[in-house]
Amino acid sequence: MADRRRVADRLPTFPWDRLAPHKATAEAHPDGAVDLSVGTPVDSVPERVREALAAASDSPGYPATYGTPQLRAAAADWLGRCHGVSADPAAVLPSLGSKEFVAWLPTLLGLGEGDTVVHPELAYPTYDVGIRMSGAAPVASDGLTALGPAPVRLVWVNSPANPTGRVLGVEHLRKVVAWARERGAVVASDECYIGLGWEGGDPVSVLHPDVCGGSHEGLIALHSLSKRSNLAGYRAAFAAGDQALVDELLAVRKHAGMIMPGPVQAAMRAALDDDDHAREQKDRYAARRTALRGALEAAGWRITHSEAGLYLWAAHPEHDAWGSVALLAEHGVLVAPGDFYGPAGAGHVRVAFTATDERVEAAAKRLRALA
Repeated sequence: MADRRRVADRLPTFPWDRLAPHKATAEAHPDGAVDLSVGTPVDSVPERVREALAAASDSPGYPATYGTPQLRAAAADWLGRCHGVSADPAAVLPSLGSKEFVAWLPTLLGLGEGDTVVHPELAYPTYDVGIRMSGAAPVASDGLTALGPAPVRLVWVNSPANPTGRVLGVEHLRKVVAWARERGAVVASDECYIGLGWEGGDPVSVLHPDVCGGSHEGLIALHSLSKRSNLAGYRAAFAAGDQALVDELLAVRKHAGMIMPGPVQAAMRAALDDDDHAREQKDRYAARRTALRGALEAAGWRITHSEAGLYLWAAHPEHDAWGSVALLAEHGVLVAPGDFYGPAGAGHVRVAFTATDERVEAAAKRLRALA
């Protein structure tokens, strides 16, 4: 046992464990804590989605790893209807939430020692974790041309980005796709916030013809219903793109038992077929975003990027990330330090606007008192 190579030894400390003392400080506030450190939905699951889940609950048999044809057709239709992407339902693959897919994609693609995987400089920690789990080498870089001769096998892009809310334009994405195709690398685009654009137009998928030239070769895009439809608890997501890649991933996932429960597949289909609840949810987030951004800016904070997604990327003129976390915790507001997402985030905090209207207003009131 002494010679066993533990996967856990390759991984960093779970970032949010380091917030524990600041959480305790925030919870001591007389009016309670306002937790804006995570992007977890708090609003109700749409009624029609719950009805679909209940109607499919008598589900004694094993579901298909590939998902039902109806679910894959709903996902492809949604991509075309809402994002201008022409996708074949056969090239859609459901996953147990997008985080699972992010964590396991390098391993499922057969990457390992000697392979390089690129992810954004400021990034959701699971990209790095998934790369390390596979044994490949992670490289945090926003500039692909600086990588030199490294044998890059996979490039992660994330637009709209977590944590910054940055949106990559068509020209930028087109260059990434061209660079990767020249080198035979896969591009995996995490697009779970694509429906939450606030400024500068709608975010664009890597599968959009303006980006990929009408071919999905070497491309895979991830989509999640956690934010759009409040289905974080359902673990409802899917990937779409290159048919050959989807077939390869499906073959491995069948062996590994990576299967979305049948009732969740039915619920996910109902959510994808309905845009009204998504518009209503986006309106809720817009109001919360406006309240928090106004209060932060009135208190002297600077907001950068944040043109899409569920977060404000904020910097205080006198404090670094952890100093800002401590300052806000003293006033009962908990946020995430920017260096959770990479060293380049050391001057910022990520402020989620996924709390209830009442808690967002409480946070805004406390922030205004700091002005």
